[in-house]
Amino acid sequence: MTALVPPARPRAPLPSAGRLAVVDPATGEAFDEAPDLQAADLDAVVERAHAAWRDWRTDPAARRTALLAAADAVETAAGELAPLLTREQGKPVSESYAEVARTAARLRYFTELDPATLPIRNERPVRGEIRWRPLGPVAAIVPWNFPLQLASAKIAPALAAGNTVVLKPSPFTPLATRLLASVVSDALPEGVLTIVTGREPLGAGLAAHPGIRHVTFTGSVPVGRAVARGAAASLARVTLELGGNDAAVLLEDVDVERIADRLFWAAFRNCGQVCMAVKRVYAPARLHARVVEALAHRARTAVVGAGLDPATQLGPVNNAAQLARVEHRTASALGEGARAAAGGHRLDRPGYFFAPTVLTDVPATAAIVTEEQFGPVLPVLPYRSLDEAVEAANGTGYGLGGSVWGTDLDRAEAVADRLECGTAWINHHAELSLAQPFAGIKDSGLGVAGGPWGLYGNLRPFVVHRPAGGLT
Repeated sequence: MTALVPPARPRAPLPSAGRLAVVDPATGEAFDEAPDLQAADLDAVVERAHAAWRDWRTDPAARRTALLAAADAVETAAGELAPLLTREQGKPVSESYAEVARTAARLRYFTELDPATLPIRNERPVRGEIRWRPLGPVAAIVPWNFPLQLASAKIAPALAAGNTVVLKPSPFTPLATRLLASVVSDALPEGVLTIVTGREPLGAGLAAHPGIRHVTFTGSVPVGRAVARGAAASLARVTLELGGNDAAVLLEDVDVERIADRLFWAAFRNCGQVCMAVKRVYAPARLHARVVEALAHRARTAVVGAGLDPATQLGPVNNAAQLARVEHRTASALGEGARAAAGGHRLDRPGYFFAPTVLTDVPATAAIVTEEQFGPVLPVLPYRSLDEAVEAANGTGYGLGGSVWGTDLDRAEAVADRLECGTAWINHHAELSLAQPFAGIKDSGLGVAGGPWGLYGNLRPFVVHRPAGGLT
């Protein structure tokens, strides 16, 4: 380790704050608390991040060493991080362990990338180069569905590029993120990564803070627009991932039973609380009933329970407000003529549980089809022509992902090429490589995360010209 990373020492405290209750969604009861900072507290936090940036940006080798040490620390602490993540988020603990592993993997991945110095070709007697410089303090604002994974998707490229980060997790899931910061505190110099927790308008204040040079946000479309407006005041760079309403288009030659498990879990993993989950299924009319029953059978037999129970396959919805939203959307669809082939109701038990739901006979104009439901509810709609299916799949304001399912892979790929989205899959869905760009179109986002694109999104070009040959 170089001198850039100082010996372990007590961290300077954040500004004093009130307290924020954290609820276990499996019980509906508060089990812990976190600081509830106010927007007025951010000046000291951002100033600390700016002060740390002065040294952090200067030594790429030391940054690499520090991030690798941070990744090791995350893996070592998996036994603490994963159960706490499940306790506050609700997902099965096996999925929390996978999220912790992905967090460590992403920290390592970005240490392998080096921004390339590029020559500028011209006919003048001047040699030019494009070099890359970090931006400064980065504000990262993450939601409650994947607190650690989405945090690492913002932290890793920003820190690897030489920026510092002020991270705000959702007030519903602050604990595992705070523990993450503690776990990596010996690897990272003070001020390089700071976690701030609290209710709104803390996030709005962070996005609009004049000391922030890049705002990276994952969340809803309305809040994303507000974040962009706030960042515009200081002309900070903005990266937005604003959710999706991904469609799965099943072709006439699809083997329903062969793909049913994959399709079901592509929709219901993490209780459907995945931005790029399948949220609508379009099936050929002659196969529609078979598709509905195959998915409904899996919904009826899935084990729903507390995430810390090893037998659980589906946990609760994360919070009371989201549960009410899912319940309202489902009831509205049923009131418009939809039928629940499975589920359709809240479960009668403590906590925020909603029965895994498969809907049929759903009007194409129902909000459960046109808007992102973000819960364990899946509408299955029939189509009579492929053009009709593609038009319907593209017919919302979202454009994050989509998938095509069939036996003829060339034909499926041709259909996938017609989908208006950032990522399309064939015979699977919502699987991402650390090396790929991740971006949505339309209302699903602005900018690119992931892979080398994520690194360059945290850098700015710096051009140097000098005389060539003997010219002085």
